[in-house]
Amino acid sequence: MKDHSVHDLTSAKLLKKAWLVTALLMIFQMINFADKAVLGLVAESAMAELAMTSTEFGFIGSSFFFLFAISGVVVGFVAGKIQTKWIILVMGVSWAILQFPMLFGGGAMALLITRVILGAAEGPASSISLQHVQGWFEPTSRGFPSSMVAAGTTIGPIIAAPVLAYIIAHPQLGWRWAFGFLGIVGLIWTVIWFFVCKEGPYSHIGDTSEQKTVQSDEVLNVDTHSIAAVVDQLQPVSYFKIFSSKMFIVAVLTGIGCFWPLGFLTTWSPKYIATVAQLTPQMVGTLSTLPWILGAFALMFAGYISRLLMKRDHTVHVALGINFGVIILISGISFLLLPHTQANLAILLITIAAGAAMTFPLATMTVGYSVCSQQRAAVMATLVSLSSIGGIVSPLMVGHLMDRAGYVQPHKGEMLSEQMAANLIYGMNQSFTYIGVYLVVVAILAILFLNPDKTAKQLNFKSI
Repeated sequence: MKDHSVHDLTSAKLLKKAWLVTALLMIFQMINFADKAVLGLVAESAMAELAMTSTEFGFIGSSFFFLFAISGVVVGFVAGKIQTKWIILVMGVSWAILQFPMLFGGGAMALLITRVILGAAEGPASSISLQHVQGWFEPTSRGFPSSMVAAGTTIGPIIAAPVLAYIIAHPQLGWRWAFGFLGIVGLIWTVIWFFVCKEGPYSHIGDTSEQKTVQSDEVLNVDTHSIAAVVDQLQPVSYFKIFSSKMFIVAVLTGIGCFWPLGFLTTWSPKYIATVAQLTPQMVGTLSTLPWILGAFALMFAGYISRLLMKRDHTVHVALGINFGVIILISGISFLLLPHTQANLAILLITIAAGAAMTFPLATMTVGYSVCSQQRAAVMATLVSLSSIGGIVSPLMVGHLMDRAGYVQPHKGEMLSEQMAANLIYGMNQSFTYIGVYLVVVAILAILFLNPDKTAKQLNFKSI
């Protein structure tokens, strides 16, 4: 009876710690995406002061993803041998420091260089955060806390956008202090993480005492139709087999489509909203948060539903794969409808289209269920990194289509003419049509092929 009480007390303590780590990683991801979103919020002020064209600013927006994929893959493979708590700490410090050059008077070149390096520092964030939080929960319970951490990427701009908009509009602060504010917040978070961070009991490189306690109680159920029950007992397999599987390829194609709206939101969305609805900067900052709000709710709700379904012994394919595919289908249809709307309806549709696309972490989680814990970070990081191609294409593509439509950025102090506004919207509407068609196609493929239950058994046949 005494041993039982000690075990229950230990389990309760671990669970409390698990949710604390989840909360910190959620804030970590909030800072991550606030760092991305700040560029779009300062677009008007920065373009005018630094005398940049739409294509040039779009290039800087795209530059964030130049090293994003490479660093994501490299760090993902390194994470198989190093505790993820230290990787997260290094990322947090880097993000904070890279905000200060713009605060201290950096020009267009400084903005370009810091965005490139920041992209490299943030490339592994999603996969490493998910890997770390999953080390704190058993397989069938990972969906909800993972979705909470991922939702931090959508909650970040929700909280940051109004604050940053206020800072940008403040006569004694201005757009440069938007970067400085994020740097200060980032430094505070890293100090807290340094004193709190720890590896979870299900981590592939954790504290031995805790890990043994959990592993001694685990039972391999080889008869289950859901891979969730045996995922932590899978053995390493060839990366070539993983990356050449239908599921991984479809996940990458879908991810590219999901990153496109993210690139648009962090670079062009505030400018689009201001033009289509002719609003004040403060109102634009508020409305710019709507896609992130919807994305946060959609991601956490879908994660909660996946947890309920897996607890009731539904397959991961049903709980996550199909769940995700249907949401992306809604995103694609919304993008296709956007060019045929204006004003308030256009804002509503961009909210639905971009917000639904933010559920991509569900695909990352789904793929993670097909491989062992030692390979999970590398596989998820590779998936996110390859998907980031969409983030590279989006800002540059939209900027190019705007220029081709005849849009010219007004000089500082000049008003945007009706003709220039029409040209801007026409160029953006073209991009919405292209991405809408693409998302509808990949959503259908996701529904059919994001099936880790089947893929894991094909990859690990001998192990299972």
